[in-house]
Amino acid sequence: MADLSFSTDDLARMRFCVSPMWQVGTSFGLLRSGVADPLHRRWLDQVRPRVTAAGLDRGWLSDLIPAAAGYVPDFLNPTPPGPAPTLAEELAAVAATTPERVRRDLEHLRRHEGRLTGRLRTLHADPRRGLERLAEEIEAYWELALAPYWSRVRALLDADVRHRARQAAEHGAGYLFNELHPLASWHEDVLRLVHRRPRAFSRAVAGSGLVLVPCAFKGPGLSTLVAPSQPPQLAYRARGVGTLWEPRPVTGTAALAAVLGRTRALLLAELDAPATTTELAARTGASMAAVSQNLTALRNAGLVTAHRTGRAVLYARTETAEALLAPLASAS
Repeated sequence: MADLSFSTDDLARMRFCVSPMWQVGTSFGLLRSGVADPLHRRWLDQVRPRVTAAGLDRGWLSDLIPAAAGYVPDFLNPTPPGPAPTLAEELAAVAATTPERVRRDLEHLRRHEGRLTGRLRTLHADPRRGLERLAEEIEAYWELALAPYWSRVRALLDADVRHRARQAAEHGAGYLFNELHPLASWHEDVLRLVHRRPRAFSRAVAGSGLVLVPCAFKGPGLSTLVAPSQPPQLAYRARGVGTLWEPRPVTGTAALAAVLGRTRALLLAELDAPATTTELAARTGASMAAVSQNLTALRNAGLVTAHRTGRAVLYARTETAEALLAPLASAS
């Protein structure tokens, strides 16, 4: 059992963060595990073949993130600089990790795994060059596996933060922690975590404050990260994950069609899951040329995004498009 004590200053520095890198690590771990998680089956079925085809299941991330629950090098999750950093901001922090920190984390990984792969031995020998190559792979993974779904994932994480913040505002930090997870409890200015080594999450090895990180792809347990002079991080599964991939059919597109046109409204409705031009043409009956032209117009209007995966391009709805379609879904 681990106890994290809180002073008035620690409570004042407590904050939430929506972290892209935490989503990268937890989602890749889920993919690598091979588990057919029913909560994420729809996402897994779509993304796993793309990750395999791109060779990302055999790269740097596969060496750093274990197939089963285990130690993930801390430098992959630097302290988030704000409430919602971009992937680029977090990757810049990863790339700026000191060689000493990289080597220390890799030695820790060696103790857990028994050995380091050839790539990780290269990273150990030349951390700066290795981190550049790792960052390039993470960007490729993000574009393929997470960017097309980010609007939906981000909405889930933001909703969790709003809910937790309201709990803290209405009932206090103690209530927030007691409701956060069955393994966490608050008692006399101490956050207590069950099944955690005493020094693994304590003020003896952590800085002030606390960063709470909701995750869409995390398993049912809690994850902690502690680094000297840095606020400890506590990652947990966000509320509502079970509804994340539920289809969101939109049947009342007539009003939107009057503004955007029938084909564009239909394309937005079909993009409940990211799709290629070829897939959208087959679903809607429109020609490839018409689909491509209308997708370009929707992209220019900020209603869809495009993400290259090998030779194909995946199109996905943006938050703006989701907002336009939501009233139609609720009214139909």
